[in-house]
Amino acid sequence: MKMFATPEQFAATNKANVETLLTLANNAFASAERFAALNLNTARSILEDGLANSKALLGAKDAQEFLGLQAALVQPLVEKAVAYNRSVYEIASQGQEEVSKLVEAQIAELNKSLAAALDKAAKSAPAGSDVAVAAVKSAIAAANSAYDSVSKAAKQVAEIAEANVAAATNATVKAVSATAKTASKKAA
Repeated sequence: MKMFATPEQFAATNKANVETLLTLANNAFASAERFAALNLNTARSILEDGLANSKALLGAKDAQEFLGLQAALVQPLVEKAVAYNRSVYEIASQGQEEVSKLVEAQIAELNKSLAAALDKAAKSAPAGSDVAVAAVKSAIAAANSAYDSVSKAAKQVAEIAEANVAAATNATVKAVSATAKTASKKAA
């Protein structure tokens, strides 16, 4: 537990904590707003497309035209589903990235405060305690190094996952497109 030398330090720490919480809350609300807008736009688009597709299918003159229309209507639906999923992923990724930046800033500030407190304690410590202070500083440096390594590895995993999602999305769109073209040719 951190001890405060002055009421000003206590007030500054509380203010920083409140600002951090407000930033987190604002980020959460911004992501929620983006999700809500995406969902409303998607619902509107699905409704409009569903009505248009139904009219087109009902206007088919024979079974062959009906099958051709049906095959042609599948690809745009899959592409919209893929675009929706991509948008959800982007919103979630951006929200996570903002939280990560905030956490990294908090950790940097904590490390700075800890180093200052350790230096202050070392100045008033009894003679011979510099070995213990050096050990604590070494442990902090090792912990920071481990955190940096884990953070970099997590970022690399996220980048690989994003690349895999993009590749799978492109493969899905191409497969549906090819299937739709084949079905349209068979119907014609």
